[in-house]
Amino acid sequence: MPLAGFLLAEVFLRVLFGFGNPPLYIADDDIGYVLAPNQRVRRFGNLIAINQYSMRTHEIQKSRPPENLRVFMIGDSIINGNWWTDQSEILSALMEQALSQQTNKQQIVEVLNASANSWGPRNELAYLQKFGTFESQIVMLVINTDDLFGTQPSPLQVGQDLNYPNKKPILALLELATRFQKRPAIPGLKEIQNEKGDRIGKNLTAIETMNKHVDVSGGKLLLAMTPLKREVINGPRDYELVARKRVDELVAQQQIPYIDFLQAFQDEPAPTSLYRDHIHLSSSGNQLVTQTLIDLILQSIPL
Repeated sequence: MPLAGFLLAEVFLRVLFGFGNPPLYIADDDIGYVLAPNQRVRRFGNLIAINQYSMRTHEIQKSRPPENLRVFMIGDSIINGNWWTDQSEILSALMEQALSQQTNKQQIVEVLNASANSWGPRNELAYLQKFGTFESQIVMLVINTDDLFGTQPSPLQVGQDLNYPNKKPILALLELATRFQKRPAIPGLKEIQNEKGDRIGKNLTAIETMNKHVDVSGGKLLLAMTPLKREVINGPRDYELVARKRVDELVAQQQIPYIDFLQAFQDEPAPTSLYRDHIHLSSSGNQLVTQTLIDLILQSIPL
């Protein structure tokens, strides 16, 4: 490739798509991994801003100002939004805007967003144990059905899996090229992914422990679960029905306010339009979830 063409392609990939400047991750022995703090990048035209606490949120004070309503969302890529969602359109941003319009105008609303791709309840518990709840009145845990079967936190992917880079590639062209290369297996990862034992029980125990942690911190835990697209169309599989029943039993025993979105999604005239793929939500899906979660928050804290 002539030099001029090379430079043009490099600039094109960087400016238009954000190649060469991916959001970075850092390994954590307890949490598994978090987004590296203090980042601001654009991918495919969408802004991704990460604050000092590895949240996809503006910078915050560790202590909540007394006049603020602080909602702390925690979850996986569904609330993170990843590269396909601009900062202004992720669930936490939509909720912050809508809550601000429905609360006391003198009250400042903050909706924090601690999340990362493929986190499960055990990752999320470890984050809360490390960083705390930031004095949030509400902690909103959002999971999906697959999270109930999630494995133990692991940092093995960081710097090894293309989706969890820990340093910037030298060239945008190089990053693009690596997308088409077969990567070697990550040592030890298969053993993590094949974790034995009662995974559902381990994840439900993590949720129960989160509830206790939030309660001691003076907040209230709320739980929401979004279904897989195929569950909405064909109904959950037998093993998913078993897992869902165990969630129902846990929230009843622990008195955790809970929303299962399966029925609400199935009741939509065009339920497939709520998804951008088999698990992640579209803009209309985010809107439906946003308003439902706001209703739950308003019921939990009269404003």
